[in-house]
Amino acid sequence: MTALIELQFLPPVQYFTKLLQSEAIVLEQWEHYQKRSYRNRCHIADSHGVQRLSIPLMKGKNQQLPIRQVRIAYDQPWQKQMTHTIRTAYHRAPFFDDYGPDLLDILNREHTFLFDLNLELQEQINRFLGISPTLSFTETYSPIPGPGQTDLRNAIRPVHPPEDPHFKPSFYNQVFEDKHGFSPNLSIIDLLFCMGPEALTVLRASSVFP
Repeated sequence: MTALIELQFLPPVQYFTKLLQSEAIVLEQWEHYQKRSYRNRCHIADSHGVQRLSIPLMKGKNQQLPIRQVRIAYDQPWQKQMTHTIRTAYHRAPFFDDYGPDLLDILNREHTFLFDLNLELQEQINRFLGISPTLSFTETYSPIPGPGQTDLRNAIRPVHPPEDPHFKPSFYNQVFEDKHGFSPNLSIIDLLFCMGPEALTVLRASSVFP
């Protein structure tokens, strides 16, 4: 299967199961930005439960902009706040010191465009997971996927997600599991920080292959 999918910000576990299930990945680079999606938000767990992290965007009609033209806003110290939130949530996680510094370093760079930040984070996470999906980019936008492509654009989203018969979240130990119970399908960083080299095993166990 070749999956056609958009770039997301520190995507959920479900997203990375698609990288395992697919022979190749085509990243959509000609779509228009869409609100209330994982393109500029993710979910983590801290002492208060599941929390949303969001990348602020420059004011304007982003929904009318091609995704590669969507700019990140830096008028507020969101990087400092987000870094603090992630550190506070995961400093006790077994593998935070192994992966956290590199990811926070990328997050604290002043990327002009959201697409570039998401791509650099995803490439680093792929290296941490030890996966090397065959990646390419769309050449134009088409509402109809190309031959042999499975259209997964907007299939993984925080609001009204469709049923996914190929994803069954597998349990793993989380930092605040004793307080809140298991929270499935959080950002991949939750899985990485908690499970380290075993994260790939969890991803495989969460994948129901076609």
